[in-house]
Amino acid sequence: MDQRYYTLAEGCPYASNASSVQLRSGNGGLLLMQDTQLIETLSHFARERIPERVVHAKAAGAYGEFTCTHDCSDITSASFLSEIGKTTQLLLRISTVGPEAGSADTLRDVHGWAMKLYTDEGNLDWVFNNTPVFFIRDPLKFPSLNRSHKRNPQSHLPDPNMVFYPPICFGISFHAGNPEGFHQLLHLFSDRGTPASLRHINAYSGHTYKFTLKDGSFKYVKFHIKTTQGVKNLTKEESVRLAGENPDFLIQDLFEAIERKDYPTWNVYVQVMSPEQAENYRWNIFDMTKVWPHSDFPLRQIGTMKLNRNPRNYFTDIEQAAFSPSNLVPGVAPSADPMLQARMFSYPDAARYRVGTNYQQLPTNAAKTQVYCPYQRDGQMNFSDNYGADPNYVGSSLKPIKFYQDVKGQAPQAVSTLTEHEKWVGQARGLWKVIGKEEGHQERFFGNVAVHLGQVWSGPLRERVYGELIPSCISLSSSCLGVMSVKWSKNACQLSSSRCYCLLSEKTCQGAFLCMAMANPTVGRNSLHIDCDRSASLQQLSQC
Repeated sequence: MDQRYYTLAEGCPYASNASSVQLRSGNGGLLLMQDTQLIETLSHFARERIPERVVHAKAAGAYGEFTCTHDCSDITSASFLSEIGKTTQLLLRISTVGPEAGSADTLRDVHGWAMKLYTDEGNLDWVFNNTPVFFIRDPLKFPSLNRSHKRNPQSHLPDPNMVFYPPICFGISFHAGNPEGFHQLLHLFSDRGTPASLRHINAYSGHTYKFTLKDGSFKYVKFHIKTTQGVKNLTKEESVRLAGENPDFLIQDLFEAIERKDYPTWNVYVQVMSPEQAENYRWNIFDMTKVWPHSDFPLRQIGTMKLNRNPRNYFTDIEQAAFSPSNLVPGVAPSADPMLQARMFSYPDAARYRVGTNYQQLPTNAAKTQVYCPYQRDGQMNFSDNYGADPNYVGSSLKPIKFYQDVKGQAPQAVSTLTEHEKWVGQARGLWKVIGKEEGHQERFFGNVAVHLGQVWSGPLRERVYGELIPSCISLSSSCLGVMSVKWSKNACQLSSSRCYCLLSEKTCQGAFLCMAMANPTVGRNSLHIDCDRSASLQQLSQC
């Protein structure tokens, strides 16, 4: 066992760490300014926290490796995909998005998937999510989206009328005004909104990227990372119970699996689209609220990945880790996706604020290949050789710089089409049909939503969400007229109309009901009873 002598921060061996140096007078004592150990200890403690990530604060992390499994030479010149069997070391951080670092990780939320591939051509970061779409397609809304998931600026309490904060509340305010996010919300309130383990989730780029060749040609791609362990999820009851019993349940599950050498693995795929296909496709391929159907663009495997080593120290390896979609390598390029373009600025900008100007020099962020950029120098906490005497300005003839041979070819025109606001409905409706293929999944979706709807106090917001947005999104039947909230009066749930409604509870009525072609509603003391025109048209999801 390695036994090292205790020292002060500058290396001076010290005899004790049990007490401060004091001049004793009876039972009290006066401290001395010469007690360097005490001053170092107190001063460092006051500075040992760095700013928490504004989003993605709660996370687990591990190291692993990526292996190229298929020939990719026809679509990319990237070195890490140049040879079947070639391995690349990686760091993965999986996080919730909205809650703070001290929150429970089983709460219903999107999960971020930030992965750094330490390739032989520099670092390639995949900053993905566990859903294939996102809430917005315009980056100007990004700060508002994230603020709406946070606490009320006056009360500092979770505010369901802003949008959702665990426990998540659905659809209000922000999403009512930005309905392009309902496709993402269907994912979030499905079973996959509460994963049972980080080993059992998938990840998706969401963004459209480009794979390039040395002749200048390219293909558009989307990345898919599929767990080989199978997707497993918690029920809403299980997720709430675990949040109270063990708020670090998912972190613990991943750490202990790797410790016992039960290494999780994933298969990595891309969807590939040619520029010609993009020009004529039925919707904007840079719209992050939409997917590319697999029937049009099937998955093509490029590799596998495995997590096989836990961090040596969480702070140095995971908390200080910084990821950005701007970290690319030759053979992989950004597209004209506006959300991707904005994230390429905002992510490294956040890292410079949170970790420091020279965050790329930290071991967890540093490239494993040679880095030579003498025009980025100095700054706080620079612990490199700072490029010595090399010229720090462009155009010097004293020490000429060699440059990488860039790809040749004509720069393509950005492919873009107008995306009308109403187009958000179609893909969300398609996902609803997919969810319906699994027995009970649509019912569980309504149950997940109903838990959170009762917290919304704004009547106009409720009516808009209940009466317009949900029916437009899921389009349950041609006769479905909308959504009507159940009202409580004198120990009875009263319905204001006998026509077809999708029913979602409020206040004391803690149930959710779905009815098509409904007629002659009656009420009971403890439950809602509805007589329907057609058999099997009523699905009672829970009691009132």
